[in-house]
Amino acid sequence: MAIKAICRDCLWTGADPAGPPDRRCPSCGSRRVVADAELDQLSIAHLDCDAFYASVEKRDRPELRDKPVIIGGGKRGVVSTACYVARLYGVGSAMPMFKALKACPDAVVIKPDFSKYVVESRRILGALAELTPLIQTLSLDEAWVDLSGTERLNGGPPALQLIRLQQRIEAETGLTVSIGLAPNRFLAKMASEMDKPRGFSVIGRANAQRLLAPRPVTALPGVGPVFGKSLRSDGYATIGDLARADVRDLVRRYGESGLRLHELSHARDARPVNPDRDRKGMSAETTFNEDLTSAADLEAELWPLCEKLASKARQDGVASRVLVLKLRRTDFRIVTRRISLPEPVQTARALFAAGRELLKPELGRPYRLIGIGMAEVQDAEDAPAGLFATPEARALKTETAIDALRARFGADAVVAGRVVAPRKEKPSR
Repeated sequence: MAIKAICRDCLWTGADPAGPPDRRCPSCGSRRVVADAELDQLSIAHLDCDAFYASVEKRDRPELRDKPVIIGGGKRGVVSTACYVARLYGVGSAMPMFKALKACPDAVVIKPDFSKYVVESRRILGALAELTPLIQTLSLDEAWVDLSGTERLNGGPPALQLIRLQQRIEAETGLTVSIGLAPNRFLAKMASEMDKPRGFSVIGRANAQRLLAPRPVTALPGVGPVFGKSLRSDGYATIGDLARADVRDLVRRYGESGLRLHELSHARDARPVNPDRDRKGMSAETTFNEDLTSAADLEAELWPLCEKLASKARQDGVASRVLVLKLRRTDFRIVTRRISLPEPVQTARALFAAGRELLKPELGRPYRLIGIGMAEVQDAEDAPAGLFATPEARALKTETAIDALRARFGADAVVAGRVVAPRKEKPSR
């Protein structure tokens, strides 16, 4: 029997995708029935933990259950995660903490405990890995999965497998996830955002463009606030506007990004789920021949690491908004400091600016090692593009051009001004 409808509570399955808006499960009476004419044909899914960091804290501290909770740093930091109660006040991820507290002054602010979040992430992604090895993680709390060809092995179509998984995660961890099922990565991620929290949404090929058309252009991956403003000023306010546009006009206006906009607006995304891109972070570090104390000396060591890491990120097509500074003291104690930026970056300029800011409070003592890292990396194609007028966009254009020159003429073809000045000691790498 073809499966076109599934009850998310009792796992009843049916062959009829049609039904009234208030359809109930004929077996248990639940309203949580997922139905689509393509339900048993779709195999690409996006799993997203609901307000992950905040949900872990609320689970472990039941007294916070009905309170607004913000996970983040001090007043100069940004919000890592806001629970759904805090979101009702307008608090969102990457919002400056002072703005978040102004919007929700009664919020309970908790410093992130990443060791705890990593444990829960491994439990959730480990359960997902029991279904298939074709998993591509974006961060600790979200991943794409390709369940093609797993029906016989796992006892049912991907939709049924994922609903069982959703039930298992909630029962075993006390945490909830939202899942989107679709024919490609772009639509799967969009589907997972349609019914949060604890949602399960399906976007099939037949209804994809109808669902996309009225949505704002900023719903597309790679279209941040700046690029979105430019698109709107050019007459493209919705995804439907882009779909109706001539592809030649989009390419003439926006270059390669115009072609990608054309494909996405027509619900097309050829990217496979790639486990080889399953990487949570990348870094570069160096140990000094002699201990260093001054800001100038430490920054002189930090800059080439930022160049090296940024070049690698661009080469691999990844970006990150979570940056990490690593220092090792003379007693071999390791100090790490993290910062979350409003948007993902992949330039040495942005890495160095963040690293220097994280370094300031640690000055005043000698160090034997410094490192810079990008945590929770993601595909650069999914990061807000910010193609117009932003400092990161301008730096990216410059550094990409430098990459090309160095690839053609050698690593020393272009040397940044910061590293021209002589350094006291050449570090051992």
